[in-house]
Amino acid sequence: MRKDQTRTTTKIRGIRGYVAPEWFRNMPITVKVDVYSFGILLLELICCRKSYKQDVANENEMILAEWVCDCYKRKELHLLAGDDEEPIEDIKRFEKLLMVAIWCIQENPALRPRMKKVMLTLEGSVEVSIHPDPFSFI
Repeated sequence: MRKDQTRTTTKIRGIRGYVAPEWFRNMPITVKVDVYSFGILLLELICCRKSYKQDVANENEMILAEWVCDCYKRKELHLLAGDDEEPIEDIKRFEKLLMVAIWCIQENPALRPRMKKVMLTLEGSVEVSIHPDPFSFI
């Protein structure tokens, strides 16, 4: 986008699984689509798996973003760590990273933070705010 633009309309671009919902909803495209993609990437990094995994024992685990949100709501973060002991040893840090990622993947782009705030939060300068269910936007 040009410096004087805040939103644009264009054809869909991106890799399935990382594409923000507004691409499919005929909504204006803003810089928040990149925040969404970063959130998905962050989830993949902290959960050590792809955003979509077909060969899972429980079909609720297929889509990483949905599974993470379900586990977060049920306070079952240990399920997301799998066999990795490091997240369990520092559960507060693990939870903070999950909260940042969930904050980034809000379906409503207006509820997503700007990347500067994401970076400040990851650095520890800003606290993670409580956020709504990312899938509550219609």
